[in-house]
Amino acid sequence: MEFGFFDILNMCGGLALFLYGMSMLGSGLEKLSGGRLEKTLEKLTSNIFTSVLLGAAVTAAVQSSSATTVIVVGLVNAGILKFRGAVGVIMGANIGTTVTSHILRLSDISSDNFWMRLLKPTSLAPMVIIVGIILFMTARKSRQKEFSQILIGFGILFTGMFTMEGAVAPLKDLPAFSEMFATLQNPILGVLVGALVTAVIQSSSASVGILQALSSTGAITFSAAFPIIMGQNIGTCITPILASIGATKNAKRTAMVHLYFNIIGTLVFLLGTYAIQGVWGFSFWDDPITRGGIANFHTLFNVVVTLLFIPFHRVLEKLATWTVGRSDPDTAEDSSSILDERFLVSPGLALGQAHQAVVFMAKNAALNFGECMKLFEKYDLKAVERIKEVENSIDKMEDRLSAYLLRLTERELTETESKGISELLHLTGEFERIGDYSINIQECAEHLYETNTRFSPDAMGELEVIGEAVSEIVGIAVSAVSGDDAAAATDIEPLEENIDLIEETLKNRHIARLKAGACTVDAGFPFVEALGNMERIADHCSNIGVYIIGHEGDARGIDQHAYTRKIHKGETKDYNEKFAHYEKKYFDKVK
Repeated sequence: MEFGFFDILNMCGGLALFLYGMSMLGSGLEKLSGGRLEKTLEKLTSNIFTSVLLGAAVTAAVQSSSATTVIVVGLVNAGILKFRGAVGVIMGANIGTTVTSHILRLSDISSDNFWMRLLKPTSLAPMVIIVGIILFMTARKSRQKEFSQILIGFGILFTGMFTMEGAVAPLKDLPAFSEMFATLQNPILGVLVGALVTAVIQSSSASVGILQALSSTGAITFSAAFPIIMGQNIGTCITPILASIGATKNAKRTAMVHLYFNIIGTLVFLLGTYAIQGVWGFSFWDDPITRGGIANFHTLFNVVVTLLFIPFHRVLEKLATWTVGRSDPDTAEDSSSILDERFLVSPGLALGQAHQAVVFMAKNAALNFGECMKLFEKYDLKAVERIKEVENSIDKMEDRLSAYLLRLTERELTETESKGISELLHLTGEFERIGDYSINIQECAEHLYETNTRFSPDAMGELEVIGEAVSEIVGIAVSAVSGDDAAAATDIEPLEENIDLIEETLKNRHIARLKAGACTVDAGFPFVEALGNMERIADHCSNIGVYIIGHEGDARGIDQHAYTRKIHKGETKDYNEKFAHYEKKYFDKVK
């Protein structure tokens, strides 16, 4: 049987299906986890053992050690994860990546028993795809669709595997193919080939899967497979190294830990394996290796190397630190680094980081409003300079956030994640506008300063009351967004209605003072302008409250527009009680 053009075509098609199935399976698992596994890395990396276990768990979930290490590089770059805590996660990732090879070894099942034959991938894969397709077409909930994606990815993975196996079947009769793998028994050459192939496709799980498909020819022996598998672990380091370009030094060190761990581990295991073979000899050394044998060795290699390095993890730290150089503490270089593009490989995690960026904007907007209100008492040029710096950081973060969230929409997202992006885009705009209106208030104070004018004691007292009310509503909005707290958000609307009443009352009263000549025109315009800007800030806080309530309402079947109409009509007891509370607290002071 000859191996010709169409066999090569089928093999490439099978490889494409295999890689797509693996990507789909990993993506489905990632969506189902919702980024929760990655987020635990921030909290549970206090010691080397939990770090290793977490690294293995996260990698098993996303089906890619490359994805895990890229996420870790991003977390270190953002200052969220300490460099020391990242070392164990990197080591554990190598163990987690072996799960795929054990899934693929199911093809080795051989039995005449009906139920065992049903578990063979040749029977299981089409059944799983059928169930996955039916579930995908009939599912109404996003969770069901995510689960169907896992099933479809699983089926496509094996379909690609079978296609590759069928395409390479003629190779077992070609002497040249056997001779080629005989040359790979040279350990150095085998390691180089394994590293090169893995570096090209950037996935050790995929390259191990390809090796498992080729093992069906019977031409690959244990002696040829061992160095290739070791080399595959080195090749997978290319992805985090590329991801660390332009990152902080600690992030670069994290990528170097991954490289050193795999290179030194390969050298140690290689020397140990060939020393044992040379002294005692393995009885199976020249026997053909199976999928199961490849999976077992892949796991054995990574587990042994990890156990070997756990006592010496500080040595890896020092080696990486020496290579990259000193400086850079374990903190982000600036607040914008929380929007690291490396997190985009995990939409759930990226969305969490974007939320933190919105909270950063929110706190700065609240800070600026408070500082601007102080300028009416005493206009401080240094304070104005700080206010403008903070406003500039808010604007920059708004630009970065919008671009980041739009990049995130290019990823495969769940329905919940898509809604989350939409909500964050809205919130970003709201807090940016609050920042702008605060600057308008600063300009009102600046006008008084430049015209050497002051408000009357009555006007200052009134401004202080509405300022306190607006400061409280901004604080509630920040807390609601920070904690995604719908209960806190329900306080916003009754307070906003009171602020509207206060603004209208004070505006009319000030116009009366102007007509009576009790206030100058130079002081009159800034007062009315400041009132209008504070009322608009309260309006934006109202919008924020509606978004938060709507986000929570999606899970409870609450229509946010119907909710808003209902409370404005005074049809809810809770709203009426809160309105009365804020009326007594603020409106009664001015009416």
